Amino acid sequence: MPSGLQADTVGPVDVAVIAFEGNRFDGQVVPALRELQQKETVRILDLAFVSKASDSSVTVVELTDPGVAESLRQVTDAQFDLLSDEDLRTVSDSLGNGSSALVVAWENTWAARLAAAVRGSEGELVMLERVPRDAVVEAIASLDGN
Repeated sequence: MPSGLQADTVGPVDVAVIAFEGNRFDGQVVPALRELQQKETVRILDLAFVSKASDSSVTVVELTDPGVAESLRQVTDAQFDLLSDEDLRTVSDSLGNGSSALVVAWENTWAARLAAAVRGSEGELVMLERVPRDAVVEAIASLDGN
């Protein structure tokens, strides 16, 4: 289990699936994830790489695999098995042939204090939604027009 991870102080946990059409994963996201972890913005809890060949065969590489790609270990050495085989199967089913995806579960450590305060005051998060990037870009562009 990742060091310092405790149920009463854990921040919100997200799972991101980052797809790469045509199996064009080149590892550029690895340093960015590592930096987020080093700056304690997030804590990587689990990580896997799913690849679907042109013949529909699927390969899954996880941190717990003995022959794991070294680039994944550069992000974290945590072995917290949060992503299930079923989760990874769902990801592989959603991929087109000749595509791949990096699946990352992370704790939003930046929000841990707020989450603990909400729980401590018997509050409950009832909605959380990410604003699509295109909507943000459009809103920024409209500011430039004023």
